[in-house]
Amino acid sequence: MNINADIGESFGAWHKGNDPAVMPLINSANIACGMSAGDPTVMHETVALALKNGVSIGAHPGYNDIWGFGRRAMKMNPRDIEYMVAYQIGALMGIAAMHGAKVTHVKPHGALHNVGIVDPDVADAMARGVKGVDRDLIYVGLAHSHIEKAAHAHGLRFAVEGYIDRMYDDDGNITSRFNADAVHKDPEVAARQAVAMVVDKVILTRGGKRIPVEVHSMCLHADEPTAEVVGTAVRKALLEAGVVLKALPEMGI
Repeated sequence: MNINADIGESFGAWHKGNDPAVMPLINSANIACGMSAGDPTVMHETVALALKNGVSIGAHPGYNDIWGFGRRAMKMNPRDIEYMVAYQIGALMGIAAMHGAKVTHVKPHGALHNVGIVDPDVADAMARGVKGVDRDLIYVGLAHSHIEKAAHAHGLRFAVEGYIDRMYDDDGNITSRFNADAVHKDPEVAARQAVAMVVDKVILTRGGKRIPVEVHSMCLHADEPTAEVVGTAVRKALLEAGVVLKALPEMGI
């Protein structure tokens, strides 16, 4: 199993999250690429921190919306989305190359990911962007979504993702952040959800449903104030359950 985190989301003088505390808890880092969050200096620092902790490097492209932190949907031509995704992956590849490292996976951020889940045109555009840069990149996204369908249609390696710290609705999708309980801040709740996904292979939903799923990677949101305590509890619970944690390139996807 793999634990990933959306990370490197500070920008200029604006600071977000405690990356040095979260990075040792994960196996793969989804690094913001400068449009939804992050900037060249933050990207450089986050890549260095990932390498120091033996964490694999991934691009986390989002809408060009720093003000909204990439969490507001934008109406865009699918071709522009394709190029926007490729542009951001390329930016991180350049920074990684300065460290002698490689980008090995891609995971869409925020609203771009959420729109791609339900919009086949957006999902296809994102998959084309990933494939156009490097078809060997591991593409990370939600199970049974248009993102997964588009990834398979384009012959991409796809890692099914679950969420450590997000509430799930009974339809299997994550709860909207407009709801106050969208994020699990209680370490015990998050740990229980993570173990259920990995060991029991089910998603626990708001209404008590247990939806069958087989995930390759689980996401921790590093921008949350509770990320360190939640990540620590989840990692401990998984290891105690006998789960072996690996970076995405080691997963054999």
